[in-house]
Amino acid sequence: MQHLSWLEAAVVGLLQGVSELFPVSSLGHSVLLPAVIGGSWARDLDVASPESPYLAFIVGTHVATALALIAFYWRDWLRLIGGLFGSIRHRRMATPDERLIWQLVVGTIPVGLVGLTFEHWLRTHLGRPVPAACFLIVNGLILLGIEWYVARSPAREHAMDAVPAEVPGDRIADGVAADARLSQMSFAKALAIGSVQVLALAPGISRSGATTAAGMGAGIRREDALRFSFLLATPVILAAGVLKLPDLFGPLGDGVRPQVLVGSLLAGIGAYISVRWLTRWVHTNSLRPFGWYCLAAGTACLVLFAVR
Repeated sequence: MQHLSWLEAAVVGLLQGVSELFPVSSLGHSVLLPAVIGGSWARDLDVASPESPYLAFIVGTHVATALALIAFYWRDWLRLIGGLFGSIRHRRMATPDERLIWQLVVGTIPVGLVGLTFEHWLRTHLGRPVPAACFLIVNGLILLGIEWYVARSPAREHAMDAVPAEVPGDRIADGVAADARLSQMSFAKALAIGSVQVLALAPGISRSGATTAAGMGAGIRREDALRFSFLLATPVILAAGVLKLPDLFGPLGDGVRPQVLVGSLLAGIGAYISVRWLTRWVHTNSLRPFGWYCLAAGTACLVLFAVR
């Protein structure tokens, strides 16, 4: 039976937590890193294999990443869930919180349906090094392309600035202000942005990168688009992990559960630090560095695989 080493669990767990929220694709990195290292790493960490303990490991890290997002946005989620219950109770969508929570629900439906139907096929057919490297290059082009587009259409990025402004240094007030702006978008736009998450089922395409780019292209400013991306991702990542929990507690988890625990802990820590850092970064910086990284990393992997 294959097992995960403690080093593999620690390294990949931390990598997964960081890259899940950075716009560089955690699944792509989870496929590419073992292939680049080779040897037992390539054997033990094969996401395309239906019998690999790596699947149980990925389940744990996904749950940990979702919990890190919930921990970071817990006040916002309490407010939004309150808006959901208020909306149901009064049969209305009058407040920004009531509108935004339903926009998140609508935006989550497409990836949920596609993921339940095609996740296994996509993982076993595309979860291989060469396709992952190619998709990582595509992800880089998406990030660079949206920044190029926004730079030439600056008015579009600030189309929702009418209400209200941030309070410098007050993250709670900033969140309320951002959600008020996001709630102004149409449900069709929320559905379109949420649908882009489907692309992230392909290893190498980042969920946060694709949805942030879609939001920016729809006229939402960069930091608000990233926030909407993280809010959209939380239920998707959590559901993906919870639905696969039987894998962790079934035969695939035998012999690797302690390593899964360590990897998940590091994934959660990495994810929390990442979301905290990235939400500050985008206020004054672009996504171009991540785009150039994806192009360089994907190209380097393709060259390596070709000459090896």
